[in-house]
Amino acid sequence: MKKKFDIIAIGELLIDMAPGENSAQGNMTFEACPGGAPCNVLAFLQKAGHRTGFVGKVGDDFLGHMLGDTIGSLSIDASHLIYDSEAKTTLAFVHRKANGDRDFSFYRKPGADMLLREDEIDADYIASAEILHFGTLSMTSEGVRKATQKAVAIAQENGMLISFDPNLREPLWDSLEDAKAQIRWGMEHCDILKISDNEVEFMTGEHDIDSGFAKLRTMTSAKVIFMTLGKDGSLACSGGNVVRADGRPMEHVVDTTGAGDTFMACSLHYILTHPVADLAYTDAQLLDLLRHANDTAAEITQVKGALKVMPSIDW
Repeated sequence: MKKKFDIIAIGELLIDMAPGENSAQGNMTFEACPGGAPCNVLAFLQKAGHRTGFVGKVGDDFLGHMLGDTIGSLSIDASHLIYDSEAKTTLAFVHRKANGDRDFSFYRKPGADMLLREDEIDADYIASAEILHFGTLSMTSEGVRKATQKAVAIAQENGMLISFDPNLREPLWDSLEDAKAQIRWGMEHCDILKISDNEVEFMTGEHDIDSGFAKLRTMTSAKVIFMTLGKDGSLACSGGNVVRADGRPMEHVVDTTGAGDTFMACSLHYILTHPVADLAYTDAQLLDLLRHANDTAAEITQVKGALKVMPSIDW
């Protein structure tokens, strides 16, 4: 029987404060862009025609209600978005370095997304999807960690596919050893893993891409693994050989926020539209997926923000 949703994501919905031009007085300016990795993924998939739902918390403040209105306007099911009066909506101020990398300053001590509780997870709702997607921003503190682990357990009990993107943000962790432990937990409880090159180095200690990826493959339960390499492309494996695809060069990058989330969403779109038993994709299929995902992820770097400006696809 076909389920109500193709994918449900659990985690953070927040405001990305994207840098703008300096004001007439020379002051820094920022644009309040709806964001949060899980909902960025859902926004892309909803736009691609999939049925999506979100589980999480925002503040019962004007920013939280703006976020709720935003995902509702995109037709992402927000029936399990909770407005919390105990904490404000999380803000993530983004600073772009000269080399294109980003620094984040989070206002989250705590943020409302951290206050999701285990008893607020609706088992029937989680089980109404084909795929559950999560990351580690919903594992940085004990309460929301238990909520996330409960959702994953429900997904496993119901034979759902589980998708995991660590999305490591080091400033949000009191201990990087705890971050490693929670990423390792996610890697051991997923079927689909998307991870970046710097996260592979963080988890394996290997500087060489190939050595790190080989070591990573022994650390996860995932049946299909994707590793993103920024502008240099990506690689993947599904039980057999490692397949690699070059990135799409862009002359000018406006904002890299959401590029990894776009890649993740493209991967899930391909899996949903090209289902195979046990996620046993051929090398040719993985190469096709990577090329599409690389090209589409490059497109999002041409605009500011992510959730409201996810690319359209025709594949």
